[in-house]
Amino acid sequence: MVEEVISEEEVPVETGEGLPLTADERERIRLAVHAAEQHTNAEIVPMIVSRSGLYRDAQHRAGIILAVAALTILLTTEILWLPWGWHASNAVWLVLATILAYGVGVWLGSLVPIVRLFTSTDRMHQKVRLRAERAFAQHAVSQTRERTGVLIMVSLLEHQIYVLPDQPLFPRVPMERWSLVVEAAVGRLKVGDVVGGLCRSIRTCGVLLAEVCPGRPNDNPDELPNELVQEP
Repeated sequence: MVEEVISEEEVPVETGEGLPLTADERERIRLAVHAAEQHTNAEIVPMIVSRSGLYRDAQHRAGIILAVAALTILLTTEILWLPWGWHASNAVWLVLATILAYGVGVWLGSLVPIVRLFTSTDRMHQKVRLRAERAFAQHAVSQTRERTGVLIMVSLLEHQIYVLPDQPLFPRVPMERWSLVVEAAVGRLKVGDVVGGLCRSIRTCGVLLAEVCPGRPNDNPDELPNELVQEP
């Protein structure tokens, strides 16, 4: 069982398809991880994801709202588009127009601003937590010799940074100290510097881990890759 720390800080980065990173930016992150792990036997895994959920409920809500709005407008302006009077075929056109409006609304509901508009903060927190827990298992963050892995994940659509240490680290580190790892990134994230913010979190995490699980001379293997994990 793993424990988690989540930040409610906003990360003002607009992302539809994810954040494109250059080779130099990815290398900055790799070097930050390498440096942070020099004085600790813990492992840090940095990760950036474009979103933590599909939020199909936001698409459905947008579709329903647009369909109802279209139907209301058509019915209230009936005199403009039905000057020849009402007959059965008009119902077909109303239904088709409503279905079309729903489809357009569903498409609009997949766009980042609309997803954020129709999704509560609590639901986004839940999605980010679940994505981090899944990534923790998928990328074997817990599969270190002393179970001292830490995942630092930035989820762009939700504007959140999430720090997920392995359970054995929790008795050694108070919750407020994990919050420092998040807070280290906030200044850079607020100006849209995701790479700089992530690197600051990595450095702060390395200092913290060096205190509670310092590296041992000639016995500090690099158990997990230092490269950034980037996923949709």
